Amino acid sequence: MSWVTDSNEALHLRLVRAEGEETHDGRTADFHPSFTYPIYGEDEKIFGYLDLYIALYFASGSLKQYFKVTSTKQPAAKADDVEGALYKFIPPDYTKDEKIFHQQVEKDADEFSPFGKLVHSYTRPSNNNKGKSVKHIPRDDDLIYEVYHSAWDTPGFRDYHRHMQIFIPLYIEGGSYIVEDEEKWEFVVLCADSHNAEGKERWHFVGYSSLYPFWCWPNNVRLRLSQFVILPPFQEKHHGFELYNTIYKLVRGSILTTELTVEDPSEGFEDMRDRCDLATLRANAEFMEGWQPKGGGEKGWRSPINRAWEKKWMSDLKLAKRQFQRLTEMLILDHLQPGDEEAERAFRLQVKERLYRFNYEILMQMDKPDRLDKLEDTFQGVREDYLRILAGKRREPPK
Repeated sequence: MSWVTDSNEALHLRLVRAEGEETHDGRTADFHPSFTYPIYGEDEKIFGYLDLYIALYFASGSLKQYFKVTSTKQPAAKADDVEGALYKFIPPDYTKDEKIFHQQVEKDADEFSPFGKLVHSYTRPSNNNKGKSVKHIPRDDDLIYEVYHSAWDTPGFRDYHRHMQIFIPLYIEGGSYIVEDEEKWEFVVLCADSHNAEGKERWHFVGYSSLYPFWCWPNNVRLRLSQFVILPPFQEKHHGFELYNTIYKLVRGSILTTELTVEDPSEGFEDMRDRCDLATLRANAEFMEGWQPKGGGEKGWRSPINRAWEKKWMSDLKLAKRQFQRLTEMLILDHLQPGDEEAERAFRLQVKERLYRFNYEILMQMDKPDRLDKLEDTFQGVREDYLRILAGKRREPPK
């Protein structure tokens, strides 16, 4: 008999919809967090319970919460304070009464609507509309998704954010709450838009991202994407692509914003971002003509990169320099012809130059032979990763 429980397995999350409402995709089951160490400690273990079940349920739209701890036996002596630990991370207006919670769900289903300005919408086929056709033809029972842009001064949003921010430490490694006193924060929230049997519109939380504008000389801003989360029931359906692309379009459409940057991206987010940005570049016919090499010749994709062309497009596309250079390196690699040793060498030198500049302080601490070996190893790793991204393959899970 063990009195120690894995807190990730013990914590059950659920998005609860009103009774009788169609979900189409059937995803109403419990799901678990990726991380609980900010709440229950580095080892993510809870002591003092048998068959521990921590229910943290959310009204699917308003995110009002039901929280209850159950176990088949009474807590052992000196058991961990399960509720007290989580209490520090959620608003105090949760209920432990299941009947009251479901009444709240029904009430909120009729009254809740998203906060802020609608900036994007798209559809996904429901389970009733799954065909073998490659091209999806919109139908009346398609699922509708909407993205809303908000800020602290959006009426009602500050309290809503206090209910949804719990997903940051649960799904972003190292994720922490932002400081409400900083007024510049912006948010984009993704919601599913459904209808009940009477045709009344209802919304359900899917995910969100927080954004922070930094001053950029002389009178502009750089927008930093700080947090980004899509809940597990909605993953693997390209909702992250839609949310990221919406943010990027907001940046492109803002006269004052000069660049989109990302704060400490995870590997999964970086993969998604690369694929989104590559798709955007490939859809731009003028950009895909490439650059004209020094001394004339046809435009195309060949190292070394034309720096004037790079500066122009980096500004037009509002992409951070490192990201833009990585994307152009991928496209050069994608256009390399087998057996073209001169082009391969030029590509290798271009990538190594960027890596050298980016890692200058670390590399200069090494002897020259070790420095050259490290650069070559890093280049080969980058090249393999580019090929993986270009092929649409995911990263191998850690062993």
